[in-house]
Amino acid sequence: MNVTITTTQTEKILTGNQTFSLMSFSMLITRLKIVYVKDPSQVILQNCTNEINAFLEKYGAVMEKDSTIISEL
Repeated sequence: MNVTITTTQTEKILTGNQTFSLMSFSMLITRLKIVYVKDPSQVILQNCTNEINAFLEKYGAVMEKDSTIISEL
């Protein structure tokens, strides 16, 4: 399943309390939350969106459950 997220969805992920089943994705989100809290600018938000989309492109096939959570944001 190929999912592409928007900056709006990224902001909801970075400021929300969603739980994701894939540990590596959860670790990525935790790291990006720290980055975003330090500098919540649009540039950082776009960088986080790009990084999440790159991860989803590479590992999307094993993230069906998490893709459902993301698409509901």
